[in-house]
Amino acid sequence: MHRYRSHTCGELRASDVGTDVRLSGWLHNRRDLGGILFIDLRDHYGITQLVARPGTEAYEALDKLSKETVVRVDGKVVSRGAENINPELPTGEVEVEVGEVEVLGAAALLPSRSTRRTGSTRSGVWSTASWTCAASACTATSCCVRRSSRRSATR
Repeated sequence: MHRYRSHTCGELRASDVGTDVRLSGWLHNRRDLGGILFIDLRDHYGITQLVARPGTEAYEALDKLSKETVVRVDGKVVSRGAENINPELPTGEVEVEVGEVEVLGAAALLPSRSTRRTGSTRSGVWSTASWTCAASACTATSCCVRRSSRRSATR
């Protein structure tokens, strides 16, 4: 098997169910639903949903990683239930049950974006976009905070 992938994230289909695969990509999105971890893994070709069950080494490894971390995963392609198929994704009929995880490049905590309106003028509304880090030690004078203001017209 290739060091980083056997398939791209955009090519898995229902015909691949039961296949052992190796995928590499960025952690695009993460959802923890009832203790089961669902992760969207993204590469240049598409997105594949990963599944990690509690009590597994894969769950422990993936649960601690932040978005945009680059990983290589080994797992088995399984079919999603009919009610869980995502028709908006080419890979929406399948998901990969993760067995092994290797971190290829860890990402620091990403800033989260929030916007708020701070006042108005005769010609428009001022709004401020703030980037604030998810780290609890982050303050306005340290870490990754970036503040910028822009003027947006009211209609």
